[in-house]
Amino acid sequence: MHVRFGDRAAHASNVLSSWVSVDAAEQLVPGVGVVSLLCCFLCGSMNMATVGAAEEEDSANKRKAHGMLKLYYGMTEEGKTGERHLEPTDVDGVHFNPELYLTKLRKESSLSQLMDVEADMVRQIRSLDSEMQTLVYENYNKFISATDTIRKMKNDFKKMEDEMDGLATNMAVITEFSARISSTLQERHQQITKLSGVHTLLRKLQFLFELPARLKKCIELGAYAQAVSYHSKARSVLQQYQHMPSFHGIQTDCQAIMAGLADTLRQRFRDPASSPQELSECVDMLLNLEEPAHLLCDEFLTHGRGRLASHLSDLQESGDILEFVDRGCGGFISDACLLAASYQSLFSKESGSTAQMAEAKLTVFLEELSTGYFELVEKRLRQEKSLGDNSLLVRALDRFHRRLQAPSKLVPGCGFNRRGTEIVVRAAQERLTQYLQALEDFFQGCLTDVRQALAAPRLPGKEMPALGDLLAGLSASVLNQIKTVLAAVHLFTAKDVAFSDKPYFKGEFCSQGVREGLIVAFIKSVCQTARQFCEVPGEKGTSTPPALLLLLSRLCLDYETSTISYILTLTDEQFLGQDHSPVTPVSSLCSLARSTAQTLLNQFVKSQGLVVSQMLRKSVETRDWVATIEPRNVRAVMKRVVEDITGVDVQVGLLYEEGVRKAHSSDSSKRTFSVYSSSRLQGRYAQSYTPSAPMDTNLLSNIQKLFSERIDIFSTVQFNKVSILTGIIKISLKTFLECVRLRTFGRYGLQQIQVDCHYLQLYLWRFVSDENLVHCLLDEVMGSAAHRCLDPAPMEQSVIEVICERG
Repeated sequence: MHVRFGDRAAHASNVLSSWVSVDAAEQLVPGVGVVSLLCCFLCGSMNMATVGAAEEEDSANKRKAHGMLKLYYGMTEEGKTGERHLEPTDVDGVHFNPELYLTKLRKESSLSQLMDVEADMVRQIRSLDSEMQTLVYENYNKFISATDTIRKMKNDFKKMEDEMDGLATNMAVITEFSARISSTLQERHQQITKLSGVHTLLRKLQFLFELPARLKKCIELGAYAQAVSYHSKARSVLQQYQHMPSFHGIQTDCQAIMAGLADTLRQRFRDPASSPQELSECVDMLLNLEEPAHLLCDEFLTHGRGRLASHLSDLQESGDILEFVDRGCGGFISDACLLAASYQSLFSKESGSTAQMAEAKLTVFLEELSTGYFELVEKRLRQEKSLGDNSLLVRALDRFHRRLQAPSKLVPGCGFNRRGTEIVVRAAQERLTQYLQALEDFFQGCLTDVRQALAAPRLPGKEMPALGDLLAGLSASVLNQIKTVLAAVHLFTAKDVAFSDKPYFKGEFCSQGVREGLIVAFIKSVCQTARQFCEVPGEKGTSTPPALLLLLSRLCLDYETSTISYILTLTDEQFLGQDHSPVTPVSSLCSLARSTAQTLLNQFVKSQGLVVSQMLRKSVETRDWVATIEPRNVRAVMKRVVEDITGVDVQVGLLYEEGVRKAHSSDSSKRTFSVYSSSRLQGRYAQSYTPSAPMDTNLLSNIQKLFSERIDIFSTVQFNKVSILTGIIKISLKTFLECVRLRTFGRYGLQQIQVDCHYLQLYLWRFVSDENLVHCLLDEVMGSAAHRCLDPAPMEQSVIEVICERG
């Protein structure tokens, strides 16, 4: 490869261009920078031998770089890398030998191959020349800038060296002058120090001799603090030299003057019109005059007691709770803090025992007065009965608690913060109690409204209010009231309230206060209130409407299925307490609600059964069944029984589901033909009234009962319409049966019972879960009537059917 550029700069560019970056040029000559190397080439400081060495190293580095590139791109065969680098005929190898390479080419290649190699090598050389030129052109400005920078640095360092030399010369001159001055003044230094001490002593003596006059002048001008300051400075000296006549006279005059000043300060201190700042100044000066600290403490606190007591008397006037707290905090608490701060600034700087004595007196004083203040606050909080706007009370308590932080920090021994927190906690507990009572009163009011709606007289054209609507209104009203109360109580735990971060409001207030003391207690109260309606009629002078029992039973059942879980979940989400004390489980409350619903439903069935039973009992007891006429229609009381049971069916259907019935036979309404047929009655009872019939009819009846299914009249009622109606009908028919057993019947009386039972069978079977139950009870009624009949001659079934259809 030949060199195209003849000058040194071109030759340097050829050498440097073999590297990919300018920074790599430092590898050419170790320890020599690229800029320095270029400058050497440009200035002629590097000889051609160095250039030759650089060329050889450049050639070796190019071969090395080329070999590394081929190695990177995987152009070497695996396992032959080491051998190739040692090959002297490898152009890109480290140990390349041109002579051996040319000899090998001449031996192994033909003329055309040699020409091709030459053409390829020329092409590569031209490409390298072009790349070197581009590299020099691109980095030329950088080389020039580096050269200028080095030249400028040389100039700057030269100027700095000159300045440092001048500075060293000046320091040497200063040191020489300082040594001359010290040597000159060394002889007079002791004399000057002695004269300075004498001058200071004379000034002090002059101050002492002029002290009585100075004190009188200050007192005349009212500069009491300056007079006390002068006396405090000279007091120790006068006491030390009081044995000398001159100093003793000065001390006597000063003591007389300061005694008069002390009397004046005491008068100002006892003056009620003195401001707190004036009191502080008086106490400070009296302490400097060595007045007894304990007497000054007592007088200072006595003076402040009257002002604080006046604030307490002002609080006796009742007003808005927020205004009351503002007046107490702005008056009593503020003055107490000011008094404590002034007191501590005056007496805490004394010696240890005096400071402890003063602090103890302050603590006792503030505890005594704060007790009265806290009693007034609690008394006023107990008067806060209105539940309309709970935010007003919470704001007042928050402000009260915040203002107590200052005196708590000033006088930690008084326990302002602790006692204030206790008051806030008791106020919150009292508020929860009030809200519980309000919820109970609201529920009682809702029940009163429901009772009035059920008992209101029905105007013509106006229907009775639907139980479903009354239930929905009652449930929604109670739930909305609970949400309103929870929102009001939640203000106690708001983040912007100062006392909400107290342990009580983070734990016990949420779990035991709100959840247990308010919500759980209200749910139990609802169940307890509902159970009170199950008392025997007459114990309270009035009976409970059966419709109200039915409505409350459904309300408690809804509470058991969903409402209780919803309310407690809502409460737990709003009041995330950190208290781990045991709480009432949801399952326990649900069991209580279900038990209450069951009790109410049982009472409803009994009361409705009693109503129907009363009609049947009176209809049986008030009639002469022996002398009655031949039946021509169904008695009106039977129609009334069917109407009432139908009404109960409609009423119950508004609140409860249908329930499960047993499969009915296709002739359910005609079952009486087989049960009450004349042939069966005749076959059963005819032999009883003939001399040739020795068997007793009671025996036949008892044998039949042995094979009939036992009917439990007062069994547990299920929460569905069929079970409720079945219970009412069982009680009614059982009463009918017992009343029939106590009466004696004639022929027509038996036939009337036969007609009535057939009529009841036609309509009652559809209300019960099992129609055989109605059949069995009515069969027993007919059996008892026939047994009690003097002339048991039953009516034909066709006649009974005609009478019932006509009825």
